[in-house]
Amino acid sequence: MPPGSSDTPQTDGEARGLGIVARVLPYLWPEDAPALRVRVVLSMTALIVAKLVAVTVPVFYKAAVDMLSGEGDAAWALGAGAIALTIAYGVARVMNTGFQQLRDVLFAAVGQRALRTLALETFEHIHRLSLRYHIQRRTGSLQRIMERGVKGVEFLLRFLLFSIGPLVLELAMVGVILAVVFDWRYLAVVMVTMVAYVAFTFAVTEWRVRIRREMIRQDNDAAQKSMDALLNFETVKYFGAERREADRYDSAMAGYVGAALRTSYSLAALNFGQALIIGAGLVSVMAMAAAGVSAGRLTTGDFVMVNAYMIQITVPLGFLGTVYREIRQSLVDMGQMFALLEQPAEVKDAPDAKALKVRGGEIVFDEVSFSYGEDRRILDGLSFTIPPGRTLALVGASGGGKSTVGRLLFRFYDVGGGAIRIDEQDLRGVTQESLHGAIGVVPQDTVLFNDTIRYNIAYGRPDATEADIEAAARAASIHDFVASLPDGYETQVGERGLKLSGGEKQRVGIARTLLKDPPILLLDEATSALDTETEMGIQNELRAMGRGRTVLVIAHRLSTVVDADEIAVLDAGRIVERGSHMALLAQGGRYAQLWHRQATEEEVA
Repeated sequence: MPPGSSDTPQTDGEARGLGIVARVLPYLWPEDAPALRVRVVLSMTALIVAKLVAVTVPVFYKAAVDMLSGEGDAAWALGAGAIALTIAYGVARVMNTGFQQLRDVLFAAVGQRALRTLALETFEHIHRLSLRYHIQRRTGSLQRIMERGVKGVEFLLRFLLFSIGPLVLELAMVGVILAVVFDWRYLAVVMVTMVAYVAFTFAVTEWRVRIRREMIRQDNDAAQKSMDALLNFETVKYFGAERREADRYDSAMAGYVGAALRTSYSLAALNFGQALIIGAGLVSVMAMAAAGVSAGRLTTGDFVMVNAYMIQITVPLGFLGTVYREIRQSLVDMGQMFALLEQPAEVKDAPDAKALKVRGGEIVFDEVSFSYGEDRRILDGLSFTIPPGRTLALVGASGGGKSTVGRLLFRFYDVGGGAIRIDEQDLRGVTQESLHGAIGVVPQDTVLFNDTIRYNIAYGRPDATEADIEAAARAASIHDFVASLPDGYETQVGERGLKLSGGEKQRVGIARTLLKDPPILLLDEATSALDTETEMGIQNELRAMGRGRTVLVIAHRLSTVVDADEIAVLDAGRIVERGSHMALLAQGGRYAQLWHRQATEEEVA
């Protein structure tokens, strides 16, 4: 599929709109759900019956009026004919409403399944997209696009089935009745009215869609600014920037309000224009009918029937305006969502990918090159090997490519050149699921879900028992703290774990990684965000965690890696020094310079 665009809504031409409709239709006739197909057929049957009943209602109305006015059959008029016709008229109206409601009840499951299926498809696809894509995207806008697009699909399904086709059917039946029972001129007036109404509605709605695109853009911008400020609540407080953030948000909302007002004004113009066209058509037909009654060609019942049919036509015509507006707006929303679904996953499993089989856990980087862009080369022929069960620490100045190594090992990105292998298996030839299952990561900033401590620890292995969870917590030295809390393991940690301290969050992260029990461990600046005392305590847990595992440590603070089996100094995408802590100090090279500089900074501090 061709790649989609970013946050900016695409311009939806007719081809684009038809393409979106084509993508929605399979959800209307799901191949894997015969029961839902039966529902679609039954709902269509109910719809057709409702329309047939609807066009007979004015006939009963006309006959009853003629009898009551003395223009019908005298015998029937003197008997129960008028009453019977009136009852038939009422029954027909009730049946029309009843079949319409039955249609909605039958179709509800189809629409809701489509909504659920597409929501899940979008959610899963978002998680398949690369880290590069998520770094570039804005989370608030992404959420809005997903929500509006999914809701738009359910709406479009319903009105494709229950509005466009039925409207054409009803207009055709009424038009034929008017032409046959009365005169071709009635049909001509109705046709002119419909064409004028549809043309006006479509033209003005296209104008309104452009205004709505701007309103959506402003809405996305305001939502993003709000989310940024809330996620960075502490930073806002640190710098006393509440007023500044409020002004930014208000400025974005001002743009949204301006676009929303233009949307309201254009809606008023559209509604008035539609009412004017329909009113003109209605008056024309009723004037023709009134003239026919005056000339004796038509009865009073005929006049009433023409009026009833015209009113019956204007209702779906007015509904057409609403439906078309909503469909066009839904197409805008869905266009963004389908553009998101068309975003190609940068990292994909090979067609013949197999599950990774970790025998010892040897990691080999073989002449690995990688760039984030043409002008940003990060790794340049990087090569190193971590033997099974050993620990390698990568150190070096910021920007040297240390974190990129960890991301490549986890396969957030694919290498630009060379290869990465685990136990002689190229990462590009194994499934991502098996690779991710074999590697445990403890990042610099452990982010927790807004749930309980138990849930966050058990995230490492959802089927873990209570004993397993507590054992992992004890190994991470967090169990005693959790046990001291009033709610224990049921304690809510807050959004991103903000109710816990940095050290507590890190220990929860260690516990869930221990529970995962991976053969390979990646420690990515795992303690650099902590104070010295907390860091020293957590280092003990990390060392214990690494026993018997192959460990890659990415570190800025050199004091945390002195016990590593081997230390590699990374500079400009290449390893410039490699050896044990003591050996590297003895060389007096790059590592020794970094060590003495950090030692001096700590002494000064």
